[in-house]
Amino acid sequence: MKIKDLNKYYDKLQLEYGEPTLSSIYNGGCENNPDVCFVFMNPTGKNIASTMEWKGRRSPWIGTKNIWKLFYKVGLIDENLFNLIQSKKPSEWTEKFADEVYSEIENKKIFITNLGKCTQIDARPLSDRVLKEYLDLLYKEIEIINPKKIIVFGNQVSSIFLNQKICVKSVRKQKFKINIGNKTYSVYSVFYPIGNGMRNIDLAAEDIKFILDK
Repeated sequence: MKIKDLNKYYDKLQLEYGEPTLSSIYNGGCENNPDVCFVFMNPTGKNIASTMEWKGRRSPWIGTKNIWKLFYKVGLIDENLFNLIQSKKPSEWTEKFADEVYSEIENKKIFITNLGKCTQIDARPLSDRVLKEYLDLLYKEIEIINPKKIIVFGNQVSSIFLNQKICVKSVRKQKFKINIGNKTYSVYSVFYPIGNGMRNIDLAAEDIKFILDK
């Protein structure tokens, strides 16, 4: 199975749990044994790749600014690309530019995904029940790409992914183990650095640098 073979399942769940006028957002980056797989929560309509008019890749954070500040802080995108991202309005992202950004992510051996792929109009929280509908598909993504490490963001995603109650501030830099398929993966929980979590972006960057250096 290839990673793109999962998209049809995400599209079906979009109609059930997401905004029907928007598309699912899938994933992007290095699909072959990346150094790190980043797992965020779920996409919103701020990602311009979720519009029906968009014909390019449907990867996380296209047309946004804040998450790229985190990736720049931890050295995963260079200064020139970061400045370009920060200078662009959402409507100024082209399909070609999105490919350029994700080419940099791929070269850095990073894979970016969300637990939930159902795009919402705004940043309304999803219930545990909805996010758990995507869990087996996320595990399948991980089996396919086989990352060296996994970083999950925020209490909710961490708790669902690891199947135990997680409070990020209590487990910073702590390694968990999870069995997926026939392999055991190392997992770290990090503060969610977007929205209200922007106040924790420096703590998230500190922990990611620690994890990348291990």
